[in-house]
Amino acid sequence: MVELSQIPVIASWLRSNGGASDDVLRRLCGLLSPLILPRRAVVVAEGKTTGEAYFIEKGMTRSYWMVDGQEVTTSFSVEGSIVFSMDELYYGLPSEEYVETVENSSLFAISLVDLATIVRSERTLNEWWIRIHQNEYRRLHRSHKERLTMSAADRYRSFARQFPEVCRRGRLTDIASYLGITLPTLSRIRAEK
Repeated sequence: MVELSQIPVIASWLRSNGGASDDVLRRLCGLLSPLILPRRAVVVAEGKTTGEAYFIEKGMTRSYWMVDGQEVTTSFSVEGSIVFSMDELYYGLPSEEYVETVENSSLFAISLVDLATIVRSERTLNEWWIRIHQNEYRRLHRSHKERLTMSAADRYRSFARQFPEVCRRGRLTDIASYLGITLPTLSRIRAEK
């Protein structure tokens, strides 16, 4: 069984973003399984189901689609976040995207059934769940607006303000892909600082 002391980052995040009590967190711990994964390990694969979601205690992941043989990065997740296939969780379908670790990572898996049950039964986790979905919708909305209205340099500056950890720890090719620009363009923008 996972102990509360094993998930300090996740616990802190759930406390500050939903007000989860230690009792709720201990109940959650009873549903978690630890995973230690190396850099570039595929956690979720296109066309597959896992039956699980993954809390990130240490490390970073990125989500991406394969488009004409090219990886197109759609998002990044860092410590305290949760990653899963939205297609699987909400529609019972195989994933349309990949999630991989960007660096050596410590994750905690929870079955999608257990996740749905505890989120429904614990008010603080339900509030956290709503908040993360609201934040994700806002991120997607901003990203879409920025791609349509901002220069590449302004998109990068906005991204760097929103996601400084990703800028520090992520691969430049993945960041360029997320921003919809080429690697040489991103390198030039970063050199102009």
